[in-house]
Amino acid sequence: MRCRPFFSPAGALLPTLGLTVGLLLLNGCARTTDTFKPRISITSTGGVSKDNSVLVDGYALDDTGVTQITVDGKAIPILPGSRKLAHFQFNAKIQGTQGKSTVAARDAAGNESTLAVPITVDAVKPTIQVTQFEKSGTAIRVSGVAGDNTGVAQVLVDGNRLNITPGPRVEFFAETTGIWADITVIDVAGNQTTQRAR
Repeated sequence: MRCRPFFSPAGALLPTLGLTVGLLLLNGCARTTDTFKPRISITSTGGVSKDNSVLVDGYALDDTGVTQITVDGKAIPILPGSRKLAHFQFNAKIQGTQGKSTVAARDAAGNESTLAVPITVDAVKPTIQVTQFEKSGTAIRVSGVAGDNTGVAQVLVDGNRLNITPGPRVEFFAETTGIWADITVIDVAGNQTTQRAR
């Protein structure tokens, strides 16, 4: 009498059952939806220019990577480097004294964020008022007030930059040597005024 191998229908179902359980486990590990919108940051100073064109520099941050950056609806190149911290630059040109550019950043999931960048054209030079000038031999002490409509950024005396707090009105004091003191004031737009105190 020949023995026939025993065939169990339940045994045939085990591989199929294992596959079904595996698929259920994979579905439970599915990636979550990306809802993080890119964050845009402008690093160039101020948005104030002495010309009708200003270079705007910035970054767009995203956890999965930025795929596109546009300015006023037109795509601009993303500079070399990580797409998670996408570096960009563009020249903003405006008519008149006030303008605005809108930067938009998009990631691979289609999330998008925008940032309006206001730009002001300032052609007004800063002012210098010397309030005190003292000379003893070749030693000079000079003090005064620098002013500007958009803000004083730097004060230099004989080419040496003073430690100031930038603002529309800045008081300064310096010691130097020579016959006179050359004071230079630069505003946030890059306009500058030089005055010789003696």
